[in-house]
Amino acid sequence: MRTIDINSDLGEFSDDLHLENDRQVLQCVTSANIACGFHASDPLTMTKSVRMAKEAGAAIGAHPGFPDRENFGRRAMDMSPEEVKAIMLYQIGALQAICSAEGAALTHVKPHGALYNMAAKDEALAEAIADAVGSADGSLILVGLSGSLMADAAKAKDLRFAAEVFADRAYEDDGSLVSRSKPGAMIEDENEAVRRMIRLIHEGVIESINGKDIPLQADTICVHGDGPKALAFASKLREALERDGIAVRNMIK
Repeated sequence: MRTIDINSDLGEFSDDLHLENDRQVLQCVTSANIACGFHASDPLTMTKSVRMAKEAGAAIGAHPGFPDRENFGRRAMDMSPEEVKAIMLYQIGALQAICSAEGAALTHVKPHGALYNMAAKDEALAEAIADAVGSADGSLILVGLSGSLMADAAKAKDLRFAAEVFADRAYEDDGSLVSRSKPGAMIEDENEAVRRMIRLIHEGVIESINGKDIPLQADTICVHGDGPKALAFASKLREALERDGIAVRNMIK
């Protein structure tokens, strides 16, 4: 049976309304990427998010980003590979400590925002990220954009890599994500998102913003937790996958 993981970026807002939304999204996804305090979140929100993910049975991952709260970590920053490794280790270590205190296991690491997108095309940054993950715990899974340089960096460090695709994002012809600054970057219709993911799993291709079919590997599907339709996307996607005979399981299984 074909299996797939569904992940969501969570713990990025500390108010009760967003935390309750995260709790509901966790009923639909199988992996949670928890913000680690640089682009968003704080120690208490991280702790609450770990508890919720543990209760839901979701695999828990660190979601480290650039130190850029003003722009939610979505602004490119000029940092050396040494600096990137340091900020990765700092954030992973913080969530590792919280997981240990809560009796939960940290299973994976997924960089956030601009750091994620830059490392997909920048070999030195990809290697710095993989080096940080391996140094923190060689058993952690590195999650990165399908077909990106992060896959090569993970392989070079003997790390397990999970190729990620996005249900709610449009793609360029080269397999990169369409910049959020461009029209059509976000898939707004949850039914369209579901259709694209089902096709990707069965056929191994996704239609780019220009109408070109591009091949992609999919180990895990991301549904952004900060979107207004996060719960609708996550619930409809899971229902559709299971109805289609695709088993939804976290990436560690």
